Amino acid sequence: MEVLQGNIVNIFEDSIFWGELILNEGRIFTIKNLGDEKAEEPYFLPGFVDAHVHIESSMLTPASFGRIALCHGTVGSVSDPHEIANVLGITGVNYMIDNASQTPFKVTFGAPSCVPATTFETAGAVIDSEGIEKLLRNPKIGYLAEMMNYPGVIYEDEEVIKKLEIARRMGKPIDGHAPGLRGEGAEKYFSNGITTDHECFTEAEALEKLKLGVKILIREGSAAKNFEALIPLAKEWSHQMMFCSDDKHPDELLKGHINALVSKAIKAGIPLFEALRIASMNPVKHYGLDIGLLQEGDPADFIQVTDLKNFKVTATWINGEKVAEFGKSLLPEPKNSILNNFKAGDVMATDLKIISENPDTKINVIKVNEGQLVTDSFQVIPLSEGREIIADTEQDILKLVVHNRYSEAKPAVAFIHGFGLKTGAIASSVAHDSHNVIAVGTDDNSIADAINLVVREKGGIAAVAAEEMGVIPLPVAGLMSDKNAETIASDYEQIDKFTKTELGSVLAAPFMSLSFMALLVIPQLKLSDLGLFDGGKFEFKSLLEIQKN
Repeated sequence: MEVLQGNIVNIFEDSIFWGELILNEGRIFTIKNLGDEKAEEPYFLPGFVDAHVHIESSMLTPASFGRIALCHGTVGSVSDPHEIANVLGITGVNYMIDNASQTPFKVTFGAPSCVPATTFETAGAVIDSEGIEKLLRNPKIGYLAEMMNYPGVIYEDEEVIKKLEIARRMGKPIDGHAPGLRGEGAEKYFSNGITTDHECFTEAEALEKLKLGVKILIREGSAAKNFEALIPLAKEWSHQMMFCSDDKHPDELLKGHINALVSKAIKAGIPLFEALRIASMNPVKHYGLDIGLLQEGDPADFIQVTDLKNFKVTATWINGEKVAEFGKSLLPEPKNSILNNFKAGDVMATDLKIISENPDTKINVIKVNEGQLVTDSFQVIPLSEGREIIADTEQDILKLVVHNRYSEAKPAVAFIHGFGLKTGAIASSVAHDSHNVIAVGTDDNSIADAINLVVREKGGIAAVAAEEMGVIPLPVAGLMSDKNAETIASDYEQIDKFTKTELGSVLAAPFMSLSFMALLVIPQLKLSDLGLFDGGKFEFKSLLEIQKN
């Protein structure tokens, strides 16, 4: 047995007292109340849960991700492996499960419901309803992951409905994904047993869904940040809310995780115990997670913090074992094997040319919104050299390219506003959800060079400016590194800084933002390897608009 003394936070009774935790065989054997809280002493409280995260977006394997998350008091996550599933199918999902088993970090994986995410792009795999049933029978798979094909739900696509029926029959929670969906459409979508949404961008949208009984996730990732818009709702609806990161880059993960959201929530006026339940009890209860909540008989999954304002985590326990202390992992480095699906060839600058015979032609331009996954669009008469339409750095209208990674094909080209590059290009094989190679740049030669750096590594992120260039290889499915978190975070910080200082990007997270410019299931205008796509109308859109007299 092990005995620990400190201030014990009981989120069931909204109480704090000085006491003892007695641990035995990985569980909380006894909790003793020894008197009043001692404010100068450390606090024990339930560990935190990231209620929706794509671990692959951290560029870390599950075991490497878990080692760092534990340092911030996150003891488990609800993780949708649809990034690797779109590349490698069920083989990729099994890789995530096997890799995660190297760490005590408690990951509950979902069965990816939309592989491929749409039929308007090229992916590396298909998981049909039979595959979903097979996955949901795996005890490591706890839920049906986000149903992004909301038109398929509303219009009753046969295969989509089969997947939902299988999950309901097996008693598995079903995650939602319905950005901007309101009214009758939302009612029909959520009436199919879908119980969560992490894609609300406004308070009004989230409130409408809360009233339908939907659990709303407050997301604060590296690209999408909805905390400020949604946190006011937690004052009345905390029982239906959870915290998540969705997608988080490694440099930010090293600085903090769900603990930072708890601190922000309290500073925003959310009562302490409500914030703690949002971060722990709510996801544990909703998903039926095998994660303790600091009650007698629970698994001994808990954390120690110095105070209840900043939530600086000084130690983390999983199943009674101390796994992190003073910001450092106590776990061994994991062994990360490599698997991939990458068949793309090099591109030539000439492959990227856009020609228009009509001098009055306008182009449809994607407009990036900082901190959001939704884009806007506008039309403009482009800059041209003869018949060739080129990037216009003065107006911040750059070329966006998506290159098929699964077979030889001509790249798709569009134009985008908001990245702010003044020279060069960046490219990445992380491009939600099919993970073809995506690039943005100021000229065709730089774009081709950046894409080819990624191609030659069979996955990675790259930046090119004049004679300088850099690349971070991502050999695991073209999504993740086999290196440890500290190494990949340092490499990422360098290439991120290079992109901002040498290329001129004005975005907070240019690579993360770039990765979502091919995500067709989030409006408005995006680019797949097959062409420009209107995510609102769910149909392709012409790049060129010929002006009629």
